[in-house]
Amino acid sequence: MSKRTPVPDFDVSSLIADCVAKASVDSGSQLVLAYSGGVDSEVLALGLANFARDNPQYRYLLVHVHHGLSSNADAWAAHCQSQAAKYNLPIEIKRVEVKIGPRLSIEAQARNARYEAITSLMAAGDGLLTAHHLDDQLETVLLALKRGLGPKGLSAMGEVQTFDNNKQLLRPLLSISREQIESLAASQAIVHIEDESNQDSKFDRNFLRLEIIPKLKARWSSIAVTASRSAALCAQQQAVIDEEVSKRLPSYIVPVSQGNGTAFELSDLSEQDLNWQLLLLRGYIEYLGFAPLSQVQLEQALYQLLDAKPDAKIELRLGDTLIRRFRGRAYLSSVEAEHAERIAKSVFELDLTSLLSSASVRAGECVKAGNAETRLGFGVSELATLWVCSSAKSDRVRFPNTDEKVSVRFSVAGSTRCSPHNRQKGRELKKLWQEYGIPPWEREKVPFIFYNDVLVCAVGYWIEKAFICRDVSAGLSFKVVASN
Repeated sequence: MSKRTPVPDFDVSSLIADCVAKASVDSGSQLVLAYSGGVDSEVLALGLANFARDNPQYRYLLVHVHHGLSSNADAWAAHCQSQAAKYNLPIEIKRVEVKIGPRLSIEAQARNARYEAITSLMAAGDGLLTAHHLDDQLETVLLALKRGLGPKGLSAMGEVQTFDNNKQLLRPLLSISREQIESLAASQAIVHIEDESNQDSKFDRNFLRLEIIPKLKARWSSIAVTASRSAALCAQQQAVIDEEVSKRLPSYIVPVSQGNGTAFELSDLSEQDLNWQLLLLRGYIEYLGFAPLSQVQLEQALYQLLDAKPDAKIELRLGDTLIRRFRGRAYLSSVEAEHAERIAKSVFELDLTSLLSSASVRAGECVKAGNAETRLGFGVSELATLWVCSSAKSDRVRFPNTDEKVSVRFSVAGSTRCSPHNRQKGRELKKLWQEYGIPPWEREKVPFIFYNDVLVCAVGYWIEKAFICRDVSAGLSFKVVASN
């Protein structure tokens, strides 16, 4: 006589209801399910279908991401569409390209592509449901231990979390084991797909799932439950740390003297003990949205920022994070973003004749030249915008003469003699940069306007005295704005 499989003692629809209530998802918001078609997401999809019948106040969407990494990818997408029709839930198939290279993790690249594809279909306040379960939590804790992470990493996954512009991440199955899920699927004859890559032990999670966790469970049957408990305790302690850091951190964050962005004040930081120095620097890195650094990297950065000679040039590259020091402050930027913004050309020619002739300018007004702003691309994240302005309240550049060619230039020599309208005496450019407190790496990003080969203005800083409008006649005002 065959052994009868016990019916699982959990209801997926009720678990979803609990998560939605904890997340306080508003009526009219969308509940989106990351739908792979595997056994875990199929069980969650069936539960969502049951929940949807009783809760019409929400909108629903299944999202299947087609990575194109398997020869079965088309079949999986077709399966998900078929199942969605049975569940009476709308579905979106998102095709993505996964970057593959010798130094790239396929797991990480696929995960990032999947995340971007799914969240592109969500708005603030929407809820994203994933089928992570108790054994996934154990895998996450073990991977955090392997990476040497602290309480934040060991906190692993929460049942409800806020992310990305007030969206809600819901994991209704986080307290349910893989065995329970598979048992439920078998008892209800739920059809699901099998991803062959799940059997490849070269991937870390698969290695843990196939070779390590079964042995751990054979020795300690409740290890997934106890590991989840430890993760919850770490999350509790991390919440206290985060609250205290959030109170102290603002006093260390200062706006840059010119332009946008912030810097991290180091003079006060040196007065703290080492533990708080590390916590505050880590907090600032997180505040800026950069990837977290390891403890060794944090200690290395802290040593360089606080202990190196005052005149030493500090420039650390740690992954994609670039850390620099200037005048007792730390500046962080993205290596990849700076590379993307590197100026391809040093000079842009600009023909203003037709633009100015089409501008309708009246005294006391400041309008865009022509039907739209003229944008001079000098990078990816910033643009120079030309305005025609007749208001005497703003500083303006006189119009170019017919024989004067207008150009935008960068990386102007520091020895260039300048005569700013806002100071009495002229001075070399490099001295002005020091006076303005502009970090060396930011100086090459400042656009300069020239008429022929004569400097007219440094956009955002000054106008040369010889070119400033002295009366109420119309003039030009150049501004630097962030791109949309």
